[in-house]
Amino acid sequence: MPTHRRSSLPGLAARTTRVTVLSAAAATAALSGTAQIAAADPSGGPDAATRLDGLYTQAEQATEKYDAAQEHAKQLRDDLSTLQDRAAQGQQKVNRLRDELGALASQQYRDGGIDPSLALLLSDDPGSYLDRASTAQRLGGRQTAQLHVLQDAERVLVQQRTEAAGKLAELDHARTVLKQRKTTVQQSLGQARRLLDAMPAAQRAGYRPGMTERASRDRGAAEVPAGAADLPAASGRASLAVAAVRQMIGAPYVWGAAGPNAFDCSGLMQYAYAKAGISLPRTSQEQMNAGTRVPLDQARPGDLVIYRSDASHVGMYVGGGQVVHAPYPGARVRYDPVGMMPITAVTRP
Repeated sequence: MPTHRRSSLPGLAARTTRVTVLSAAAATAALSGTAQIAAADPSGGPDAATRLDGLYTQAEQATEKYDAAQEHAKQLRDDLSTLQDRAAQGQQKVNRLRDELGALASQQYRDGGIDPSLALLLSDDPGSYLDRASTAQRLGGRQTAQLHVLQDAERVLVQQRTEAAGKLAELDHARTVLKQRKTTVQQSLGQARRLLDAMPAAQRAGYRPGMTERASRDRGAAEVPAGAADLPAASGRASLAVAAVRQMIGAPYVWGAAGPNAFDCSGLMQYAYAKAGISLPRTSQEQMNAGTRVPLDQARPGDLVIYRSDASHVGMYVGGGQVVHAPYPGARVRYDPVGMMPITAVTRP
């Protein structure tokens, strides 16, 4: 009986919300840390904290694009696998039909000679008879019906192989894009690491992403109203996600990682909600739209806080005016004030 083998193939719709949720002490600490790092930059150009913010922002934007490309490549691989399976099944069907026609030819030979039409059908060049409609007219009723079935099966097989070849070409292109985006991430991170390593240890410890942006922000921004931080999670699933993200405190940031031992920002959100039985998309841009938008003053534990105008960073609100997030390479999953960067959206999965 024929075996099933794959045949080889050629190679915030909502307005941007600008809010500050820093206590006076936290704001003072942020300004102090910025001043320390700026003093450490001897270049006379932009201070080191601002440059670091820019490099980490670039790296995170590139990481989210890398994550999206990686997810796309995975989907293409799955699609290609399905098409290859279908093509293998189609080839198996064609082989079976040809075997049946061969059996008819053998029977005719035993009965006194093979019909020339069947000889043509069973030649080594099956394409030569597919376009010869007159052949079917010289066959018996049973043979004609089997010929039509074989012709249809051959056409489907050609279509399946064409689709699979197209998907393979698309996958090759996706791999090229993935490699380019990986290079972009590595370049930004390499520059950031060299700048960070040049700072004294105390100044490195005082750095927080976005601190220079917070320090220069208007002081009239709104704060989360008193008591809002004490609201319960919106659902039991959200409570489970909060518990899961808290358990990851201290895990390292690794770009492109989604657990269980290392994470980038959106990978951490995806992992925590998977533990609660909810499937989130892979990137922060997609996660921004994976639920209901809520105002910041109505945020509850488990809500996703999306940062920057391009939605390139995400953290999980856990109450008390704090989020848990994976900040940047070299740092670990930690708590930070919810207003650590400009907020674009708050989404409740």
